[in-house]
Amino acid sequence: MKLLYCGDVMGRSGRDAITTHVPALRDKLNLDFVVVCGENAAHGFGITAAICEEFYQAGVDVITLGNHAWDQREIVDYIKQQPKLLRPLNFPPGTPGQGSGVFKTVKGQKVFVAQVICRLFMEQADDPFRAVQSVLATQSLRGTIDAGLLDIHGEATSEKAGLALLTDGRLSAAIGSHAHIPTADTRIMSGGTAFQTDAGMCGDFDSIIGMKKELAMHRFTNRVPGQRLEPAMGEATLCGVYVETNDATGLAVRAEPVRVGGVLKQSLPT
Repeated sequence: MKLLYCGDVMGRSGRDAITTHVPALRDKLNLDFVVVCGENAAHGFGITAAICEEFYQAGVDVITLGNHAWDQREIVDYIKQQPKLLRPLNFPPGTPGQGSGVFKTVKGQKVFVAQVICRLFMEQADDPFRAVQSVLATQSLRGTIDAGLLDIHGEATSEKAGLALLTDGRLSAAIGSHAHIPTADTRIMSGGTAFQTDAGMCGDFDSIIGMKKELAMHRFTNRVPGQRLEPAMGEATLCGVYVETNDATGLAVRAEPVRVGGVLKQSLPT
């Protein structure tokens, strides 16, 4: 199976990157399944129902959220009715929506997707390690599912690495999100699970992690509150991770970074 995970979508330029490049990448790479982190898609803060539908039309199969999950209040009702939109699975019991799900490809293969939010340097959530262990106990490669992907939404690289290790040999891929900067550690772990600490963002990199430079700099250099941060509007780079699995085991046999458009050095599987 061929999977693509795309990092945090940042504002209008990031949305344009998804709607422009995902259909082309599905054809070029013969993708079976696409997961996108959409928590910054609505002007940098949350996501709306209309944006979700736009992404699904572009060929996105599942959208994950993160710490900005509820920035757009309308999404609280929408997520109750839309199983393809996932919030972190370690949000407290009773939180609307689901943190994981099993989805079918066009070929009928079952793909498990989950998202967990970290705790170091983040708002407190329930124990992410316990949550991941619990959800992994419900699924097995080549048992209940053909492939599985965990989106690890967090700040600290160490915590992301630790959570990824829990999945090694049990899922196809564990990919980090939230930092907006792609890391250079794309690899397959010893148990056969693909890992990258952070996929990076789908946004304009002529910015400060996707926000307009002058607004972000004002916050760094002044004690007086300034204008609210706004996403940069230049051409975005779609950043993600391509994972190819062995259909007999569900484990990764190939993992490569993806960078298309914008100012970053381009990278595509050949």
